[in-house]
Amino acid sequence: MPSPRTASPPRPSTPPESRGAVRAVRVLVLCSALLTLAVVVEWGPLVRFDRTVADTTHRWALAEPGVTHLLRVLTDWVWDPWTMRLLSAVAVVWLWARRRDRWTAGWLAATCLLGAAAQQGLKAAVDRPRPVWAVPVDSARYAAFPSGHAMTATFVCLLLVWLLYRHGASRGVRRTAVALAALSVAGVGFTRVWLGVHWTTDVVGGWLLGALVAALAVLAHRRWRP
Repeated sequence: MPSPRTASPPRPSTPPESRGAVRAVRVLVLCSALLTLAVVVEWGPLVRFDRTVADTTHRWALAEPGVTHLLRVLTDWVWDPWTMRLLSAVAVVWLWARRRDRWTAGWLAATCLLGAAAQQGLKAAVDRPRPVWAVPVDSARYAAFPSGHAMTATFVCLLLVWLLYRHGASRGVRRTAVALAALSVAGVGFTRVWLGVHWTTDVVGGWLLGALVAALAVLAHRRWRP
């Protein structure tokens, strides 16, 4: 008499949050790749757009020295990549010492290190020249694409906001954090173009790649955290 067939155990379904992160990663990879390709081949419409915006904002920067000075302070101190890394270090200490979540603390530290390495690697690979001005209002080192300020601010702010949501921060704290994160990410991109040290598409590339780093990190956290 044949033995009855036993039903195989159901496969665990992918949580909706992880499916959303996977979709976000796919979209961000596609957009980042297309923009990077357009920059590498120096696609005409993109180059003309960057030049037009840069010329306009540089005239404004020369005509408004007070605003330009304020934006230099913001970009060099408030939204500088090292300021963002310091915020991440504070979060790592908080996770390690106060929340006893040492896996997440290591995950955040590793993400910041890998994000910085990816940024520098892309700069070296693309090697895009920065804008050059007869009368510059600021200066910067290394290649232009992607904007390190924009990329670092994007993934650090997104990850810190995600951690606040994950650890159950109050609604007021979450809303304040989201507002500050949005202001920081948009603001740092604006300062880099106004000060004439980046093309607009450098900033857009930094935003896209920073969001990609954050999405990959969240996906890794959900899949591999013990």
